[in-house]
Amino acid sequence: MLIYFIINKRTCFLFILNLVFYSLQAQENKPLRIPTKQDTLNGSITPERIWWDIQYYDLSINPDYNNKTITGKNVIEYNVTNKKHSPRMQIDLVSPLKIDSVFQKGKKVDYTQDQNIWYLKLPQNQTSKKNKITIYYSGKPTESIKPPWDGGLVWAKDSLNRPWISVACQYKGASLWYPCKNTMYDEPDKGASISITVPDTLIAIANGRLKNKIKNANNTSTYRWEVKNPISHYAISFYVGKYVNISQVYNGKKGKLTMDYWVLDYNKQKAENHMIPEVNTTMKSLEHWYGPYPFYEDGFKMVDAPYIGMEHQSAIAYGSSYKKGTNKKGGDISNTGWGKKTDKIIVHEMAHEWFGNNITAIDIADRWIQEGFAGLAEELVIADISGKQAGNEFMAGRFRTIENDKPIIARYGINEDGSQDNYVKGWAILHMIKTIINDDSKFLEILNGLNRTFYHKVVTTNEIENYISSSSGIDFKYLFDQYLRTKNIPVFEYKLNNGNLIYRYTNCNEKFTMPIKTNWTKDVLIYPTTTWKTLKTDEQIETNPLKIDINFYITTSKIN
Repeated sequence: MLIYFIINKRTCFLFILNLVFYSLQAQENKPLRIPTKQDTLNGSITPERIWWDIQYYDLSINPDYNNKTITGKNVIEYNVTNKKHSPRMQIDLVSPLKIDSVFQKGKKVDYTQDQNIWYLKLPQNQTSKKNKITIYYSGKPTESIKPPWDGGLVWAKDSLNRPWISVACQYKGASLWYPCKNTMYDEPDKGASISITVPDTLIAIANGRLKNKIKNANNTSTYRWEVKNPISHYAISFYVGKYVNISQVYNGKKGKLTMDYWVLDYNKQKAENHMIPEVNTTMKSLEHWYGPYPFYEDGFKMVDAPYIGMEHQSAIAYGSSYKKGTNKKGGDISNTGWGKKTDKIIVHEMAHEWFGNNITAIDIADRWIQEGFAGLAEELVIADISGKQAGNEFMAGRFRTIENDKPIIARYGINEDGSQDNYVKGWAILHMIKTIINDDSKFLEILNGLNRTFYHKVVTTNEIENYISSSSGIDFKYLFDQYLRTKNIPVFEYKLNNGNLIYRYTNCNEKFTMPIKTNWTKDVLIYPTTTWKTLKTDEQIETNPLKIDINFYITTSKIN
């Protein structure tokens, strides 16, 4: 999907320049790492990227477990969006992987390499639609040491010492293992196919539906999987192992949805007893709050993975403990007890099908869009199971894990991730918005409406902000600016004087304002700003200390 407002090189340059400047200001003038040339080439919309729009990836790979290498090819279908384009096409592939050869219409294409960027010298007479380029590649891909956090191929063994392969590459991108356009703004509109050749003793799983299995003459088999819907580069994945399948049909909001569970053979009973009931409960809740599952055509799959989890579209990675809880040991990071009501990994990664895969941030700097809404889903599912107050308490218990080390939103155009607070603090923003709206029906419609309006699209933070403010009828600009673009948490400063509560916000943007509830005002909202306000009160702080409602992420300071 080529985002609609990028229309030429000049627009692209101004767009990136604007965003980088704005984000630099948001970082509060602190020293920042100077982006490298590779950062810019990888993270920006370059002249060698902007003129072509991905339509389809046809990827074939042959992973060699013993040597930890890959040989493969990617046939990329694309449309030309600007006939007066650069004579070069930028392809991303991270060393030590290398491109072996490139062909178009049976003719060899020359190319040059600039570290992890490859430039293909294509003929100038590119047609507008249905162009294809075939790229052969090979080598030893980056190995992930701490998957999924560092990214790369995962060459693991299951508990019976058998080969187990997967990949996770959200942060650095799919160019870690196949040649592609390693950017989030452009997705293949028609989907992708992934063919994996493995020994006959193993099974290969990938996104979408299995189209065919071919038994080869050399004791290997090739599994071809296909996705019909647009898909981001990092959401394309594969798994190889001693899998067995459990297949069911779920009666969802758009009809019958195939639900497949590909688990290691010794986990079959665990999947039947734990995974399937958890998925069914979660799917019911998420289809209610977020709308119909976005990929009925491709089905739903959950796959055993050799790492904790990842939101691979229609083929979700699951590597937790087959226990309820918010961590691999079945504990509860919120310390409220409510976290033990669900399996966090199942809920969180399933939620990414809506926010992350259906709605995708245009730049990884805006990753809070994906992680914040996935965090919100954890709260919403708990609330559906145990009541709204349980969800509120669970969220409040997570506030303490926010680090406030830097702004959530990073710098645009250099493939830079923001603060890890994009998970819980991003979720806290949405939780406070839900609390301020104070109308579950309206909030439900906003969440459903986001998934209708931005169905299978890439988005910016501003688009999400504007939609929520417009749909709610409440201007949340100052809230978003404060919590997304600074690391400062507002302080509710107050004092008592002759029976009056005198209060204001400090440690915040000059125009920041957010209504809150206190134990002194009960269910009545008060509207602090950065200037002093006065409220008549009969409360006595000695016998009834002022407390802020648990649903608001601020701190307090009493002035004597």
